[in-house]
Amino acid sequence: MTENKTLPATDALTPMTEIQVGQVRDFVDSLAEESQTYWDMVTIGDELSRELHITPELVILYADAVEDFNPWYEGWKMNTWQIPGESPFGPAVVPPLLVSHFVLSVQFDHTKPFAVGSIHTFHDSEILEPIPVGATVRITTRAIDKFIKRERRYVRHEVHVTDVTSGTLYMREVRDILSL
Repeated sequence: MTENKTLPATDALTPMTEIQVGQVRDFVDSLAEESQTYWDMVTIGDELSRELHITPELVILYADAVEDFNPWYEGWKMNTWQIPGESPFGPAVVPPLLVSHFVLSVQFDHTKPFAVGSIHTFHDSEILEPIPVGATVRITTRAIDKFIKRERRYVRHEVHVTDVTSGTLYMREVRDILSL
């Protein structure tokens, strides 16, 4: 293969598309931007929320990844795909901590540069109702406290997961993020 000296140098993951080259360059350039710690980025009372539609495919991917094979979660069937499924609560339900996995994607404001030095250190979940497969939920996080413990800075968030249609509160959490 002859080397084309007019193309910009990339890494060994060639061939890269123009879009990939642009994304890599944008990412590398963003590293030079001034970023803040999570402590500095968050104000008590800050609230962020997003909706998540919990499809049978999402449930399958999650259950497979955590090796939680329970027929209660099966809202699908080969060649039929989506079915109501069965559980002691009626239709198929979502694995209890699946939604908790998505909280961090809500908790961090994606419109700002990523905070440096953040570690999830505390997590307390309260599951109030089973979430049916196929539901659309709203995940809302609110910064409720900032505190210092053993000379380390923490931000505490309260999380609510509710059904977009009925308003049912499915889950509450409290989470702490250690910020360098």
